Amino acid sequence: MNFKNIVFAILLLTIQLGFSQSIIKGKILDSEKIAIEGANILLINKANKQKGVISNSEGNFSIELNQLGIYKINISYIGFETYSKEITISDKQNIDLGTIILEDSAELLQSIEVIGRVRKDYNSDYSFSATKIAIKNKELPQAVASVTKELLADRQAFQLVDAVKTVSSVAATGLYNHYNIRGITQADDGQMLNGMRTRQYYFLQPITSHLERVEVIKGPSSVTFSSADPGGTVNMVTKKPLAEKRSSIGFTTGSFGTLRATADFTGPLNEEKTLLYRFNTAFQDADSFRDVINNNAILINPSLTYIPNEKTSFNVEMIYNNAEGNLDRGQPIFGSINGEYDIDSTPITMSVSASNDHYKTNELIFMANFSQKFTENFGFNAQFMKQTWNEDLAEHRVGGSMVDIDGNVIPTLVRLRYDERQQFWETDNFSAYFNYDIKTDNFTNKFLVGYDASRWERKIGAGWFRARRYLTVSGGQANFNPANAANFQQMTINGVTMPVPAGAYFDLENPFNGARDTSGYGTSNLSQYLPANLNSSNGFYIQNQFKVGKFSALLNLRYETFTDIFDYKGDEQEFKTSAFVPRIGLTYEVTKDISAYATYLEGFQPHTNTVSLSPTAEGFFWSASPAKFDPLESTLQEIGAKGEFLNGKIFANFAIFNITQRNILLGDTYDLDNLTTRGEQRSRGFETDISGYVLPNLQLTASYAYTNATIEEDAITEFIGERIGGSPKHNANFWGRYDFVNKTLKGIGIGFGAQYLGDRYTWYNPTYATDRVLLPEYTVFDAAVYYKPDNTGIQLTLKINNLFNKTYWLGGLNPSRLGPGTPRNVLLNATYNF
Repeated sequence: MNFKNIVFAILLLTIQLGFSQSIIKGKILDSEKIAIEGANILLINKANKQKGVISNSEGNFSIELNQLGIYKINISYIGFETYSKEITISDKQNIDLGTIILEDSAELLQSIEVIGRVRKDYNSDYSFSATKIAIKNKELPQAVASVTKELLADRQAFQLVDAVKTVSSVAATGLYNHYNIRGITQADDGQMLNGMRTRQYYFLQPITSHLERVEVIKGPSSVTFSSADPGGTVNMVTKKPLAEKRSSIGFTTGSFGTLRATADFTGPLNEEKTLLYRFNTAFQDADSFRDVINNNAILINPSLTYIPNEKTSFNVEMIYNNAEGNLDRGQPIFGSINGEYDIDSTPITMSVSASNDHYKTNELIFMANFSQKFTENFGFNAQFMKQTWNEDLAEHRVGGSMVDIDGNVIPTLVRLRYDERQQFWETDNFSAYFNYDIKTDNFTNKFLVGYDASRWERKIGAGWFRARRYLTVSGGQANFNPANAANFQQMTINGVTMPVPAGAYFDLENPFNGARDTSGYGTSNLSQYLPANLNSSNGFYIQNQFKVGKFSALLNLRYETFTDIFDYKGDEQEFKTSAFVPRIGLTYEVTKDISAYATYLEGFQPHTNTVSLSPTAEGFFWSASPAKFDPLESTLQEIGAKGEFLNGKIFANFAIFNITQRNILLGDTYDLDNLTTRGEQRSRGFETDISGYVLPNLQLTASYAYTNATIEEDAITEFIGERIGGSPKHNANFWGRYDFVNKTLKGIGIGFGAQYLGDRYTWYNPTYATDRVLLPEYTVFDAAVYYKPDNTGIQLTLKINNLFNKTYWLGGLNPSRLGPGTPRNVLLNATYNF
């Protein structure tokens, strides 16, 4: 065969293939008309030969076929019923299946959170933790904001403080994992995880890579969570196993020596898909713009789900979190001059930490959940959590201003406090309930009765050494008294005579952050051991949600008993308290898409659960039980509206709230007999959140809150009527992502966001140090660029935080401990999904 014949044969074959080639295309949406990205489209012929693709970000797919015949097309995606159809392919035929709506599977309507969330956008339809069972957010008579994993990824929010900053009425109080919600600064330590309370300090930021979403449940939720903060509760929901194989790895680098790596693998372990797994892990090695501050962490989170049938499910997961860094106590500034503080008197990079300081925490959590449906209407659920938490601390921090021998403040010198502390905590939580559902054409009733129990123990062996005040001639420590200056050791610096601090001092004009020799520090004024503590609670509750036509109600009543044993297994002091906690919520469906609601809630917190975050009552940490005081009580009245628009693509809520909290511990850290529960605070305002797809390729989230939070009763009379520390009046946030759809820029997206926070005071003011600093308002802009080629599973993200390099302060504890925001910084992330 000559060359000309070969060319002719190839041309003839090409023409033949062209005539016989067919294209099958379509668009896949969910029941709310939202595009499903990553759905599996599989064509199978009679010879069992298969060809498949996945849908793109707009839900579109296209398959080319060169062989004629009869095919079966299967379209599947986790959480939806599989779509199947038989197709006959004839010569020269292209088939457009049009829009295919995948119906929600029964798995989506589970009463507890067994498998992963279906939606892949900024919205979450359901809240499980707010009521312990699945209730649609628009039917819940309480404001709940969710930050989904998609929003976390788009914003590169690797830590919790970055996750919640888009939520209305939430503001960081400084550099910790600690927030002001609806004008009220958190008092309860620990975090909620899958609806159960953990206990650990709030100093280092938790990693978010293993989280499905972060929920902020507004108002006091003691009826659900036992002891709960009046302003709101932050609940972290972990990723659950999926019935389809999914794998993802990610790598991030950026400013301040940031290096991160994540991995997420999930899928079935058997052909029947009754045994599912998920494995999440993350690593972080990150310095800071702050001097000698870093935050390194390792997270490992494996989980298993067993679903042998439609009525039974069992989840088990473990979370190992090892964090190590320097505890950032904030930026110190010069002492007041003429009664005024200058927040620019020191650079925002300044910390008083020494390079040999450290803060190490080691946490291990085991969680198990069992669900059994005895009948279609009657079921049982039980959940258990075990947590161990260890702390190892060595730190220098500001103890106060240095004074000369006459007692005059030296504005440029600060007295350092040095602490060494080790603690070992153990927490157990158990929750079980029976639920019975009734459903007719015009009536729905969900009844629940349950029992919760918790146990927190600070174990024997905890210890605390401290050098804090000034050294006496006899070698002890005491607050300096100029009238008895001869009783104190003295030194001279730059010609100024002053008492010798028990630890060290820090020169704000000539800072030193090197290693400090602590062997010569003064003897601690604390006991060498911390008394063991045992705190336990038992809660019995009933809940009933019923719906008649357009009207629904949510009614709760909880009876809780708390027991605190101070110096457990030693010279025990035992205190008990109890309370009834109600919730009444009413909802009316104004239209198919809009509902209005009103609710009344009460909150209840024994002071055993509040002193860790309240330095005013710090003395109780080692010397007595705060449970002898009346518990912190709170109430909430709230009215609002929730709506879904554009066929469920946009979700919005609006709420007006009034919160009152009473029995706040007030007084003097050093004079425990002066502590009283005379405090009262009130917070009133309104807020709105909106999120979803404005266009098929434009997704956004935005929020605004106005809060008037005032001190109604206080030991410091000049504070009465003033704003609560840490509370801004105005709080606004925005984030949006736009993906280009034209051929030239397809695969490229841009993100843009802004946060505005009004001015607010520092939040810690004991009776012996009443100075407050008013931190200025700020607006910070962020931006991102995404590159995501179709059908590759790869996305590159370049994120720029604080785009215009704004100098600002997140919050502050007091004038010597301000929390500056991070200057402009860049993150580069590469993620591969396969």
